[in-house]
Amino acid sequence: MNIDAQGWLLEARRQPSLNCDARPVGGLLTLLVVHNISLPPGQFGGDYIDALFCNRLNPADDPFFESIKGLKVSSHLLIRRDGEVVQYVPFQQRAWHAGVSSYQGRARCNDFSIGIELEGTDHLPYEEEQYRRLAAVIVILLRVYPSLSREALVGHCDIAPDRKTDPGAAFNWARLNALLDVALG
Repeated sequence: MNIDAQGWLLEARRQPSLNCDARPVGGLLTLLVVHNISLPPGQFGGDYIDALFCNRLNPADDPFFESIKGLKVSSHLLIRRDGEVVQYVPFQQRAWHAGVSSYQGRARCNDFSIGIELEGTDHLPYEEEQYRRLAAVIVILLRVYPSLSREALVGHCDIAPDRKTDPGAAFNWARLNALLDVALG
């Protein structure tokens, strides 16, 4: 995997989102945040996640969508159940994935983080291909952005514990770390 000069992962399907902006001047990327998402909740496949992140979600398509109508959010990446990687925001830009958040006393995690969504829920097991792709993406991010470290790999629940639970109890951190151990030596 490679990343181009504009911050796009070459192996990812690009689905540019307008829900992003410039990072603060002089800020370094120091945090990787793992999330989960499924739309409608608990359902996989389809293009509803793309539609949400690209402001095309039709509230008439599902009763749940009415509750998130007008929401302006994005993530840098999505890793689908089959391992497909979709990129919405280049890594140099600030994606709107963390919301009100704090990491080690530092607020506004969107300013200094990369957000990676996994198609999933808190309580259903993730697919092996998702772990493999996530590990591969993390390895390339660590190589390209030396300010990132493996120690600053967290879940959304770790930076917004009063609001968020993802990636949830079903996420196997030990499996991801084993893959990273092999890949990073």
